[in-house]
Amino acid sequence: MVITLIGYRGCGKSSVAPRLAQKLGWSWVDADVELEERTGRSIREIFATDGEPEFRRLERETLVDLLKRDRLVLAAGGGAVLNPETRADFAAAGPVVWLRASVETIAKRILRHSPASQRRPDLTARGGVEEIEELLAVRTPLYAECSTITVDTCDRPLHETVTAILRQLPADVAGVRP
Repeated sequence: MVITLIGYRGCGKSSVAPRLAQKLGWSWVDADVELEERTGRSIREIFATDGEPEFRRLERETLVDLLKRDRLVLAAGGGAVLNPETRADFAAAGPVVWLRASVETIAKRILRHSPASQRRPDLTARGGVEEIEELLAVRTPLYAECSTITVDTCDRPLHETVTAILRQLPADVAGVRP
């Protein structure tokens, strides 16, 4: 079984995954980091040299492999939900947790983590808050479609986010309760 964390960049997937995995006694993987390790290139480099379609193909390939694992907490890339097959695969693998945050919170978090932001390309010509709003308009219905648990991460400490997820996991998944 895999617990997949979805949501826009800056919603906390990469921060929540290791702590949730620790509470469950599971392993965890950040899909974007795994993709970069497999290709030896940053996501920004892949976008610049090969374009978004090739990145999405590599992302899908990486996720298919990761979703075969058991007892894994997976921090998926923010745009992974764009692929309908991937959304179905997430649901088939186990609980899907949508970490949600406001546009303002996302923008602040992305700016605060500027080294990580440099590894990620702008996905629209606008960038910044306008990009976040534009992409959330497309992705929000997809996050909602495939999630089984939704947790708002705005103004919530990390440990409270993990606790909120643990409380909502089915009993057969989480032997650990906060």
